[in-house]
Amino acid sequence: MAFWVIGGEYADTAFTTLAPGRREERLGPFATWEAARVAWARRAFATVDDCHSRYRIVELPDAAAAAASR
Repeated sequence: MAFWVIGGEYADTAFTTLAPGRREERLGPFATWEAARVAWARRAFATVDDCHSRYRIVELPDAAAAAASR
């Protein structure tokens, strides 16, 4: 398993659709949840004033993680 920080800028605060012209950001993979949490905290703090930005930590199987990085 690998941990990823996934998110970005969304169209609204429902956080279901990315803002026009934006792509989902994927940071990782991280070997541990704690390493992903540190990356999440940095990214979340960098966008703290933007109510349309949201990031989360997800755990993916190694094969899915490899495919997600492509």
